[in-house]
Formats: sequence, C-alpha cells, structure tokens
Amino acid sequence: MAKRVSLSGNEAVAYGMKQINPDVVAAFPITPSTEVPQYFSQFVANGEVDTEFVPVESEHSAMSACIGAAAAGGRVMTATASAGLALMWEMLYVGASMRLPMVLAVTNRALSGPINIHNDHSDTMGARDSGWIQLYGESAQEAYDNLMQAIRIGEHKDVQLPVMVCYDGFITSHAVENLEMLDDEDVKKFVGVKREAPFALLGQDPISMGPLDLPNHYFEHKRLQAEAMKNAKKVILEVAAEYEKLTGRKYSFFEEYKMEDAEAAIVVINSTAGTAKFVVDNLRAQGKKVGLIKIRVFRPFPAEEIAEALKNVKAVAVMDKADSFSAAGGPLFTEIRSAMYGKVDGKIITNYIYGLGGRDVRSENIEQVYSDLFKAIETGKYEIYNYLGVRE
Repeated sequence: MAKRVSLSGNEAVAYGMKQINPDVVAAFPITPSTEVPQYFSQFVANGEVDTEFVPVESEHSAMSACIGAAAAGGRVMTATASAGLALMWEMLYVGASMRLPMVLAVTNRALSGPINIHNDHSDTMGARDSGWIQLYGESAQEAYDNLMQAIRIGEHKDVQLPVMVCYDGFITSHAVENLEMLDDEDVKKFVGVKREAPFALLGQDPISMGPLDLPNHYFEHKRLQAEAMKNAKKVILEVAAEYEKLTGRKYSFFEEYKMEDAEAAIVVINSTAGTAKFVVDNLRAQGKKVGLIKIRVFRPFPAEEIAEALKNVKAVAVMDKADSFSAAGGPLFTEIRSAMYGKVDGKIITNYIYGLGGRDVRSENIEQVYSDLFKAIETGKYEIYNYLGVRE
C-alpha cells in the first residue's frame, strides 16, 4: 500500500533510488543535486541497500564509471546538475551510443556563464540531442514517479537507452511537498529485480562495446540509435499505463489542462506549470477560454501528438526557460513550431524566454502572456520572439 510522506524533490528521488536498489551508483556532488548522492550514500553506509557506491573526483568520471558498470550488465543510476552535466557531455554521447539504459536524475540549474546556481533549463536543453530520453516533472511526486518509470522505459528490449529524469533546482529539489510513495515490494515488482541486459560485457557471449567505428559502420549504428528513440514512444505509454494501474496517477507525453475549448494556450515545462494552472483557473473564472500544455517527454519529442492537441486553439505561447541563442526562438519553441508546420497551419505562435538564472516567474507574468495572446487574436499583430520579466 502506498504511503503519504512529506519530502523534498531530492529526498523523493534518493528514497526512490533506495527502493530500486541499483547495482551501482557513481556520483560527484554539485548544487542543487548534491542531496541525492548524499542521502543515498547514507543508505549504503547503513546497509539499507546493497549498491556499490562509487565516489569519484568529477562528473566526467561519474558518468564513465556508470557506463562501465552498465556495460557489465548492472542497473546504474546517478545524479547531477548544470556544469556537472556539461562535464559529462562527452560521456553522455558514449553511453547513449552504447545503448546503455542508465538513469540520471538532473536537478535543472542554469549553465555558466556567468556562474549561477539557480534554476533554468539550459543544462538539459543543451543535452537534448545527446541520445538520452528526457522526462520532466513539475513536482516531487512527478520526479519520483518519473524515476520509477525511467527504469522500465530505458531497459525495455526495444529501447535500451539512457534516461534523464529532470526537475527544477531549488524550486522542486529543495521545497518539501506531500507525495505518495510506493511500498518497497511494489517497486521491486514494477522495476523488476534484475536489469534486462541483452548485451553486456559479463554475458555468455563475447562482445565488443564502444570500439572505433569508422565510415563503414558508424552511420548504421546511429540509425539504430534513432530507431530505438522512436520505439521509446510506444514503450513510454505502455509503462505509464501500467504505472497508472499501480498508483492511479496518469502520465503521458504531456499533460493537457483545460484545453477542451481553449482559444489561447501556453506550453511550458516543469514547475512553472503550477503557477500557470493557477492563472488558467483565475482566467477561466472570468470566462476566458485559456488552456495549458505541460511537456513531460521532450526526447523523444511527441510532435504529432502536440500538433493534434493544439489544432483547435487560435494562439499559442511557448515558454522556454532556456535560450538557444539562435535568434529565432528557444529550443521548445522551435520544436513546437516545427511540429505544427504543415499539420496545424494558420495559428498564432509566439515564444517567451523567461526565468533564466532563477528569475522569479509570478502569476502576473503568466497573465501578461495570455493577455498578449488575446490581443494577437484580436489585432493579428504580435512579436514572435519575446523576453518575459527581463529588465530592458
């Protein structure tokens, strides 16, 4: 039976890791993800898990150790944030190309420079094309639930890819919330006792992993990697359906909030969705037809499903908590606009860069975005590329 607890996002993830009891955790601490390996190392020291905990001297080494352990066939997890994720960069690509289903909890934090320890999504958005599946969570509950599902998604025989479980630094990682945790036995049954590892260095058949791969084979390996990412879409929904039976909590590629008859909609990722839902409720009480889409799965990107969800709105504002510096919009905006092109044409679609480096996002900021959308619907005039809450 599930139990109700009050935990921060980092505590929820660390306790979830304890329930999963992975074979290996290799980690190097970095704010605001430090608490995850801190709490987990205590579980190891107390004998509450039989995990091999590997403290290393850098995040590059942490991911390298994880890759080695996963290649041997182990179930492997770690955590990081910001510059720590950037220091893993080379190894992220290695792990994904070797088709190793590790799980990495990322406490989203701004990426230098200048140095900033607060929340935005520049770290994981920078890693969006590294070949890792990316799941995002609004709350401690969703961070915990995504962690459980990440194991099953990544280890599925048709996927065999690593998974990032992303949640907002300090906002979600350190704020204490009420959530429901599964019983240890339910977790064991859901994730399985052992990792499904059809290819592993310690298996019966000798194999080579991560060798030199010149023009005669490299392209084919990348093509197989892309196919695995496509396969992940079906698996993500299957695992979510099974998790819903276990918990009653429903997950999909994204959450639609009051979108049934929405004329103006916002698309957003992670904790800002909570503020946006508050604004949607207030505006709905005033008779305004507004809605919200909260992205959960960014890789693989659910392009067709997003286009379908936005087909009836008149105007969309995509909110990016990271700037791509393309001078043409943030990373989420370019994905959404590309998804709609040729399938849902004739819509007003705008982009707002917001919250960089932890800049607070208030309900009046979200109200301003909806107000801008209704003005655009009325006048047909609008700016595509906007900054929200910045001093000009």
